[in-house]
Amino acid sequence: MTSAVRGPVISGWSAVSPYGIGREAFAEGARTGRTTALALEPEQWDGPDEKACLVPGFVSKDVLGRKGTRSMDRVTGLAVTTVRELLAESGHAAENGADVGLVLGTTTGSAQSMMDITRDTLVHEKPFYIDPSHIPNAIMNCPAGQCAIWYGLKGPNATVAGGRSSGLLALNYARRLLAAGRARTVLCGAVEEYSAARSWLEWHTRGDDESDVVLGEGCAVLRLSPADAVAEGERLAEVLTVESGVAPLGAATQTLAATVRRALRRAGVSPAEVWAVSPSGPAGALGQQERSALDALFGDFAVRWVPQPGLIGDTAAATAAFQVISVLSAAQDDPAAGGRVALVTSVDRDGALACALLRIF
Repeated sequence: MTSAVRGPVISGWSAVSPYGIGREAFAEGARTGRTTALALEPEQWDGPDEKACLVPGFVSKDVLGRKGTRSMDRVTGLAVTTVRELLAESGHAAENGADVGLVLGTTTGSAQSMMDITRDTLVHEKPFYIDPSHIPNAIMNCPAGQCAIWYGLKGPNATVAGGRSSGLLALNYARRLLAAGRARTVLCGAVEEYSAARSWLEWHTRGDDESDVVLGEGCAVLRLSPADAVAEGERLAEVLTVESGVAPLGAATQTLAATVRRALRRAGVSPAEVWAVSPSGPAGALGQQERSALDALFGDFAVRWVPQPGLIGDTAAATAAFQVISVLSAAQDDPAAGGRVALVTSVDRDGALACALLRIF
């Protein structure tokens, strides 16, 4: 594999997770492996779950201030807070916002906001007697749009909906924006909220082999730039390639294996050059199929397995984004990572799957 930097570079990241707010909180939590699941208060969370992994004490108006947060829903608050943390931690303000884009992965935006508005149209005297300030929350791209408004990001603004693979699909979208010269910097990641609505949706749709899943929430965002725009000391990883596919029911093993082989071939990387593998690890048969594909490809090599951060719960659309930052956190503490490649994979029960190859600096 050539040592020249060909792809865009990740130069920063931050997160809001059940470990707390900010990059250091996530890195410390991932390093210590502490659990975050807590019993839910029934009067606050009217859903079927008894416990969940929540961002500690997160209330948008308390974290962001009262101005502009009166009608802000939870998923938007998580995203806006994470972008704030990234801009602050990286030392890059948004004065040149025309050159800064944002790509955010999601499942549906806020299922709670959608259901609340739908309910209001049914229970009020007339269907249009609803609070108009809540209408933007029911639109899938509300979190991405609010992030741009809050921080003056005037570059391309996009929302990508792809289930558990959303973080990797957003990363690929950001990579293409940079390649096309549409932006000089792209903030990309994914977000998922916990809510009673999401809890009920999961309860009604999960299979028998997913009965023990504990739901989580959070947001993780990366800073992506061309290599020539990033000082060597700020480079964390190069995005070599991102590949995606769709697996027919029960065929995740074969489809994921073919997708990973395609990624390795296009990046010019051999399995022996892979330092770490991070599977998304969904519960049940789907997770077993994912692991079978990766064992067949890397079982003969001494790779490090970096599991998706299950101790923060099932973060759905944010899962792959949390995997990426888990890999970056692990690489920071592992001298063997420098110059080698990490593989991040994601599979979703609706058939979407993706993988990304990152060369660690």
